[in-house]
Amino acid sequence: MPIQCDIVTQERTVFSQEVASISLPGTEGRMGVLPNHSALLTTLAFGDVWVRHVDGEEEHFAIGGGYAEVQPDKVIVLADSAEQAEEIDLERAERARERAEQAMKEGVVDDPDRYAQIQASLMRAQIRLDVGRRHAGRRRREMTSGAVPAHQDEN
Repeated sequence: MPIQCDIVTQERTVFSQEVASISLPGTEGRMGVLPNHSALLTTLAFGDVWVRHVDGEEEHFAIGGGYAEVQPDKVIVLADSAEQAEEIDLERAERARERAEQAMKEGVVDDPDRYAQIQASLMRAQIRLDVGRRHAGRRRREMTSGAVPAHQDEN
């Protein structure tokens, strides 16, 4: 029995499918969700969301915090930002991380709000890099082994 998983931001629906399980980066630690899970509402940290499809394949998403509503038959991830691993532009994420690190070095001690914004930008860029690099490594292994990734058509 699968469970519906929706990952949404203010701008778009990033993912919406029935899956076998979901792993979330909760603020108190990683949380696994299977069908018929008890209902709960929780905050999410910056991190990666894993969804395991019924066929066993996994998909990964970088999220920039948010909330998750879990029901026995559905999980809704309301993320501040979210990107599928395949969508992540590693060069752009690296530049964003470098800009945020430079801004932190220059110092923004007088403005705590600006400091929090820069810190969030740095965390978002780092998680995008981590998820994107992990996925890029897996794609390279699939290509060299001759395996066809599950998300590609075999036409």
